[in-house]
Amino acid sequence: MGKGGKQLGTYSYQEVSKHDKRDDRWIIINNQVYNITNWARRHPGGSRVIGHYAGQDATDAFRAFHNDLDQVQKYLLPLHIGSVQKGEVNTNYSLENDFRDLRENAEKMGLFKPSYLFFFLHLAHIIAMEVMAYLTLYYFGTGWIPFLVSVCLYSTVQHDFGHLSVFKNTTFDHMVHFFTMGFTKGASPSWWNHMHYQHHAKPNVMGKDPDVRVDQLFVVGEKMPLEVAKSKKSNMPYNQQHKYFFFIGPPLLFPVYFQFMLFRHIFTRRLWKDFIVVMAFYVKFFYLYTSMLGLGWALVYYEIMRVLESHWFTWVSQSNHIPMDIDRDTAEPWIRLQMKATCDIEQSFFNDWFTGHLNFQIEHHLFPTMPRHNLYKIQPLVQSLCKKHGIPYQMKTLSQSFIDIVKSLKHSGQLWEAALHAHHVS
Repeated sequence: MGKGGKQLGTYSYQEVSKHDKRDDRWIIINNQVYNITNWARRHPGGSRVIGHYAGQDATDAFRAFHNDLDQVQKYLLPLHIGSVQKGEVNTNYSLENDFRDLRENAEKMGLFKPSYLFFFLHLAHIIAMEVMAYLTLYYFGTGWIPFLVSVCLYSTVQHDFGHLSVFKNTTFDHMVHFFTMGFTKGASPSWWNHMHYQHHAKPNVMGKDPDVRVDQLFVVGEKMPLEVAKSKKSNMPYNQQHKYFFFIGPPLLFPVYFQFMLFRHIFTRRLWKDFIVVMAFYVKFFYLYTSMLGLGWALVYYEIMRVLESHWFTWVSQSNHIPMDIDRDTAEPWIRLQMKATCDIEQSFFNDWFTGHLNFQIEHHLFPTMPRHNLYKIQPLVQSLCKKHGIPYQMKTLSQSFIDIVKSLKHSGQLWEAALHAHHVS
């Protein structure tokens, strides 16, 4: 019997796994079963991110995304319908228990505590580069050299505040996120959260991770090429994708796809706060740069800036994921799921700065709310845990990680070509 006299039941993992439909969603958290069917639509992180764990044990995912557990428990209480049957065999118990011990140790070590000085200096250097971009043109004129220097300075990227890893206060983090993502970069913070939280929840999981929802243009991994070839729905020459990637991948992701998707997200969901802050970016940008460049060249400047941003973002973000395992959801435990989908890049001062500490992608995915300046401290402990349980831990050079993107695309394209030929023959 639960609070309020509600009758609670006991359920097997198999029983819970049946409740994975859009209109019937149960999840397990700490061996307790919750019916989130009706509440998912009100989930602050979005219905999709929590829905991706329907019918599964979401314990470690739940812990990874929430800082204030006491506050979240208040939402869970009315959704509680019972517990997992005692004696149920959890084949991943040892691994999951060790991972939870690791997280507890990380909390005791203070690795989830942010350095406000670090983030202040980081934000200051982002703003300084934007100011320098303007001053370069203002003082040195609009010739090609100052023009290119200026546009390179403008093309910096950052996303810490969206992960609630700075203030540990949702309101404050979101406020600064609106400034850095919206006013500084001209992107919708809500759209970014909608997409990126799903990616973190189920990285490289086809049908759930938006980052691998690319089959209109590319096939990735080893399963997607076979499925696309079998469906015969696309006319893209995927066997050449490692070549056309350079023309329609990094150059067009930000200027075309992201711009279209973020405004569609804003208007379809009526996110007027996002719209205002994005429009504030455009007003700021064209007010400052049209006066020096004229409208035509200001538009050229803007498009070049977006293309540079797009290259930077695509190569850095996909170097950790595209060459890794990409599959349908098999309800892997949190640590195995993240380790299959991510790899690290070697640490150096340049790599830390250039990737925004996403060279510690494994640690970032295991602990998304851990401030990035502490990720290197948890790395040896994660490596030890992986070694103990026989989980591969991949680390590469920055150049090799970029090369592997192209190699992976070529391999996937060859799989598609072979599968398509086999279907034609049969």
